Amino acid sequence: MSEMPAAISTGLGEWRCDAIDIPKMEPGKVLVKTNLASICGSDLHITYMGWNVHEFPLPHGYPGHEGIGQIIDPGDTDFAEGELVLTVPNIWNSKCFAGYQLIDPNFLLRVPSGVPEAHLLMAQQLGTVVFGTRKLPTLVGKTIAILGQGSVGLFHDFMLRKLGAHKIIGIEPVAERLQAGRNMGIDEAIDVTGDKATEAVMDLTSGEGADLVIEAVGSVDTLNQSLKLVKPFGKLAVFGLPPTMEKIPFDWDTFFRKCIDMHSVFGAQDEPGLPAFQLAVDYIENKEIDMAPFVTHQFPISEIQNAFNLADSREDGALKVSLTFE
Repeated sequence: MSEMPAAISTGLGEWRCDAIDIPKMEPGKVLVKTNLASICGSDLHITYMGWNVHEFPLPHGYPGHEGIGQIIDPGDTDFAEGELVLTVPNIWNSKCFAGYQLIDPNFLLRVPSGVPEAHLLMAQQLGTVVFGTRKLPTLVGKTIAILGQGSVGLFHDFMLRKLGAHKIIGIEPVAERLQAGRNMGIDEAIDVTGDKATEAVMDLTSGEGADLVIEAVGSVDTLNQSLKLVKPFGKLAVFGLPPTMEKIPFDWDTFFRKCIDMHSVFGAQDEPGLPAFQLAVDYIENKEIDMAPFVTHQFPISEIQNAFNLADSREDGALKVSLTFE
């Protein structure tokens, strides 16, 4: 076999699947056969909104960065042929939407057998949340508002509770996702957006706002809404990507007057040894988090357009949309 299926984004919101040559080995790289890949919110920002895109078509396999696969050729690394690995490439070099990929061994993590691969696949995104929570102050006794109850928001529900959060408020207009948040143990579920959601959070916090806000959507509106949700001298973690490479409107006055401490979350894949992802795998293997509810939809890579359309629409209860390569 000399060819592999590989998805390619040919324009905003446009995908197709081609048959291309399997990449040839290069020094210092590992050849991995992709078993499963999943679509991340950042993939939608890149290919549906054009974030960090200078021209189309994009490279085959890009920007897939959540994958599970088998080592085909370990090269001169300490991996072994046949090992099952989580593939977490840096976003700039990601090729998980292809049947095979050459990858730096620093972006590979051995995963255990006996755990469903579709569950282990979720360790990539959970790992980025684990990484982000390490930037947070103590949460014991604190109230947290999470904008968005997609997989990122839900994984924050899990992690922030483990870190001692007193009250977690989930904001999500999609009924199935908000119910998933309830299932994850959020204390308050808000099913409206915009000013009504802001008013609801203020009512729940006696007009003060949340001690910490997690922005897990990635839009101009939700970024600026986050500034209104957080209390004076509170914390804001911006997890969602911006919808564009252009400068965006920012409510500087609210940010300034409230003395908000705001930070972004990026770089989990660049940590030596991938400790955040290892902890995520441990949580899954030890059944501290049940990933079955997250594995909602799978498509063969040949149906990449349908898969992305569903991930973008968030219909039919979709939380994580995955791709198979059989």
